[in-house]
Amino acid sequence: MMLTIYADQISRRLTYTLSVIFDDRNIEYRLVNDVKSFKDAPFPKLAYSEDRVFEEDATIYPSTILFEEEILKHIVLKSEWNNQELLSIDGVPDVLGSIFYVISLYDDYLNEETDEHDRNVGAKSLLFKMNWLNKLVVERWSELFISFVESQNGCSLNANKIPFEVIPSFDIDNVYAYRLKKGWRKYMSIAKDLLKYDRFRLKERQEVLAGLKKDPYDTYDIIEGIAKRGFDVKVFWLLGDYNTYDRNVDYDNLHHRRLINEVNEYADVGLHPSYQSNTSKVILRDEKARIEEILTKEVTNTRQHFLKVRLPYTFADLEKVGFTDDYSLGYADQIGFRAGIARPFIWYNLKENRPSKLRLHPISYMDGTLNEYMELNVDEAIKTVKKLKKEVRIYGGNFVALWHNETIGDYGKWKNWSRVLEETLTND
Repeated sequence: MMLTIYADQISRRLTYTLSVIFDDRNIEYRLVNDVKSFKDAPFPKLAYSEDRVFEEDATIYPSTILFEEEILKHIVLKSEWNNQELLSIDGVPDVLGSIFYVISLYDDYLNEETDEHDRNVGAKSLLFKMNWLNKLVVERWSELFISFVESQNGCSLNANKIPFEVIPSFDIDNVYAYRLKKGWRKYMSIAKDLLKYDRFRLKERQEVLAGLKKDPYDTYDIIEGIAKRGFDVKVFWLLGDYNTYDRNVDYDNLHHRRLINEVNEYADVGLHPSYQSNTSKVILRDEKARIEEILTKEVTNTRQHFLKVRLPYTFADLEKVGFTDDYSLGYADQIGFRAGIARPFIWYNLKENRPSKLRLHPISYMDGTLNEYMELNVDEAIKTVKKLKKEVRIYGGNFVALWHNETIGDYGKWKNWSRVLEETLTND
């Protein structure tokens, strides 16, 4: 069954929005801007137009946002359409415009208030303010749109259900707490512990280096165990030069390189671009070359260190350097669905007004968001994860959880947090 949609103008934004709604649901459709072709088309059909010639047809009146080519400020408010909450754009409730506004991250482009790392702040986002950040609004609105078309045409479009999958992912910012730290880095760390009179860390360091105790960040057996349970595990490795926010072991260390290859045998290892690379395409390209040299294969998966995304520059640089898939889409300070969707989707470059070649994989939550930003205890975090996972299970998509090798071993302030990870992995 072919759905015919009329629009006064066939724009990139409209074409993109319809592909988000229909492609993964395997709904066939065509978009036309010729009135006669539309009128002659068999049902089902829908006019996305305010032209009165379509008064007898199923019609949605559009806002202007899908027919513009620039990033403009609009009056965007919570509204209602067919008994469901969505956005009105300049006073026009528009289900298609709402989907595009959220999935294109339009609000983040306009919101100039950022944190100390130049990141968009989740608590300042439109979705957070409207209490929608923990809802898959793009999927909800897509289903609402499909239901409207079906009810107006008295048919079923036979939409495929979006599949659900849990994807555990891990960032390796510090491969070990104590091991492989040599030279001035080793002695500076010892001096820091001495100045703080941190007897526990001094004793622990001594025991780890003597081989009497396992390094607390050495949790790769846990990650391997998760992979053996059948999960599609993603691991992102920091290989940047040492700097204030980039403190991993030297990428030239032979043991470090061997470990990366060992993990790549059971997980999909991608690059965790350094903090410095966020403002330098040259550094980003060099780090991509490093991990490809270590793994002797092309690496196309990435996740930004600190979730540091500057729109549109970060994603544009990733695309230019040759990455095809990014797993950075989330706020550091808030959990939930930054683009209103949990399944992978093509990033729309608003500045250039075109779909890119970069596929974004939204994260559902980050360990540090729950523990450090939101200051939840373990039981509160479990309840929060359950609610998020339920939303993704109902509407479909990938439940991507972001953890670190240092947070999954029940060590220090992460004691008992393995329970939260296990809740993520359960099937209930």
